[in-house]
Amino acid sequence: IHTLADQASPELLAEAADDLGCRSIAFTYNDPVIFLEYAVDVAKECQKRGIDAVAVSAGYVNDEPRREFYEHMDAANIDLKAFTEDFYKQLTVSELEPVLETLEYLEHETDVWYEITNLVIPEENDGEAEIREMCEWVVDHLGRDVPIHFSAFHPYYKMDDKQRTPPSTLLRARRVARDAGIEYAYVGNIHDREADSTYCHACGELVIGRDWYELGEWHLDAEGCCEHCGAECAGVFEADSPGD
Repeated sequence: IHTLADQASPELLAEAADDLGCRSIAFTYNDPVIFLEYAVDVAKECQKRGIDAVAVSAGYVNDEPRREFYEHMDAANIDLKAFTEDFYKQLTVSELEPVLETLEYLEHETDVWYEITNLVIPEENDGEAEIREMCEWVVDHLGRDVPIHFSAFHPYYKMDDKQRTPPSTLLRARRVARDAGIEYAYVGNIHDREADSTYCHACGELVIGRDWYELGEWHLDAEGCCEHCGAECAGVFEADSPGD
């Protein structure tokens, strides 16, 4: 008798990823801290095969499980949902501070590559002053080279009374982030080649062209340096990958 657990064992997931030529496996949609032990077991099996483990998480976790979990992750995308305690309390029934602690932990105590996503919801967390405060905190506590993605909200489930996020709101958030000193600020869930792409922080030339999920131009060498001026781009690139 084969059970679902047999079909999704850590060993079989790692084997499937390897057979498909995947360079990484991601834990997402349900926050992986909910199934921490299973995610860690999968990550261990994947890493035996040179496959990276990526966590997509709200970052809301206590210190002890945080340390256990990220000891086995290679990369993470943390949802920094807003920058007010009121938003976290009213909309997520949680708190902002533990999320900030997770981000500082990742930056200062691990080698995990991480990025931040901010889902911009009209009339909830889209104020220019709040976005500016958030970006200034990131620069002061994490650094200028932490990528931030401002993603468009669409009405669904218990928030179907809200409007879709206008592209102009996302572009304003990106401008605020860049003005605050963020070197890699992007928009998400919309088509905007300029705002989806990566530019060299030193010379300003295009280094990675994107349109939503599609990659276009690529002007980085194997070490992640700009082919135009030689400046290093923050990130994890082919030469840094396990097995290379």
